[in-house]
This record gives sequence, C-alpha cells and structure tokens, in this order.
Amino acid sequence: EPKLIRESLISSVLKLDLRRQKENPVMLLVEIGGILTTISFFVSLFSAKVESSFFFGFISFWLWLIVLFSNFAESLSEGRGKARAASLRQSKTSVSSRKLTAESFDAPSVEIPSSELRKGDLVLIRANEIIPGDGEVVKGAALVNEAAITGESAPVVRESGGDRSAVTGGTTVIANEIIIRITADPGQTFLDRMISMVEGAERRKTPNEIALEILLIALTAVFLAVVASTYAVSAYSASSSG
Repeated sequence: EPKLIRESLISSVLKLDLRRQKENPVMLLVEIGGILTTISFFVSLFSAKVESSFFFGFISFWLWLIVLFSNFAESLSEGRGKARAASLRQSKTSVSSRKLTAESFDAPSVEIPSSELRKGDLVLIRANEIIPGDGEVVKGAALVNEAAITGESAPVVRESGGDRSAVTGGTTVIANEIIIRITADPGQTFLDRMISMVEGAERRKTPNEIALEILLIALTAVFLAVVASTYAVSAYSASSSG
C-alpha cells in the first residue's frame, strides 16, 4: 500500500512535535535526547576533536531513528483505521430504489434515492441491484453478496421469515428478487454505526503492553538519575584524587 506508507512517513515526521509526544513519555525523552545530542554534534564540528563529532553524530542518528520508527508504526496503525472507514464510506452509496405502495411484487412503485427511505418503507430489489438500506425481507428469497460488509465472498441466502431475513445496506442481490421493509432511518444504519466506531475507536492496551510501558518508564527514570549524577561523581573523584 504505497499511498498508506507514504502518508504514514509524512505523519511520522509531523509527530516529532514535542506537544504530540507527551502521550508517550519514553519517546518524548528519547526525542529530547536526540535534540541535545544533535546540538552537541554541531557544536563539536567546530572543535578540534573529530572523534567527538563522530560519537555525537552516531548517537543522534540512532535516537532520531528510534523516534521516527515509533511514530511511523503508530501512524501506520492509524492510517489503516482511516482506510477501513473510507472503504466503509464508499460502500455507503446513494442508489435509486423502488419504493412500493404495498407488499406485492406487482404493486405500483416510485423511484426515489436511497437517502430518502425511512423506517417502514417497502422496497423492491431485483438481481444485480444494491440493497439501499438496512431492512428485513418480507417477501421472496434471494442470494446476497455481503463481501462489502463481512469480507466473505460466498453469497448467502436471505428469505422472509426465520432468522435469515435481515439484510444490510450496501450489499448486492445476485439472484432472484425480494421485497424488504426498511428498519433503520438514514444515519442509523449498520454502515453508519461501523464508520462511527472505526473513526472514534481507541484501542485499549493489553496488560502486557501496560507492564512493558511501566518497565520502560522505570528504566528511563533510573537511566536519567545515573546520567544526572555522573558529572557530580566524576567531579568529586577528580577533586579527591587532586
């Protein structure tokens, strides 16, 4: 998916904003370390020690690589969710539908857009036509392709009566014809709820992820304490030996 990867790469760079990194304290500290070592790298370029420049540059490279990879993985996950929502939104197309005046295949009908259908309306759907909205089969039986919703390529039978009468808007009738009664108003269909769930979903962390995050934060705190005390300890040692 070149487009998704390209957008994730751009987003991973935009996520370098420190205000956006506050949600991940470990990566925030890594990025701050990358900024400090990068500054040290440019300062060392004007010094006489070439080894210091190489050391600071090497450390800066790995710190920025870690932050960018973390941002890329997060952006890729978000991008897949948005792509799924976009795919569902494409399935929710407005099609012309035959609204019947009575529950009969011979009843008079009027052509209206699917967006104008309301709960309780009767609609006639023939072979190779898209079901305009969520409903229940009240007459007839047909093979329905639900791959757009479930991903299952094999068609299923939908018929009046029993537990196989429910149909979903956006699916396609392959064979025969049926009359359905609309059971959901616009904005309250299965696809609408799915799109809302995908766009607003916040994945919960697993217990292992929570434990690992706590461990990383603790190790980071210990590392910062060691680094902060290094100068004081080395200065004390130098003064004692002097």
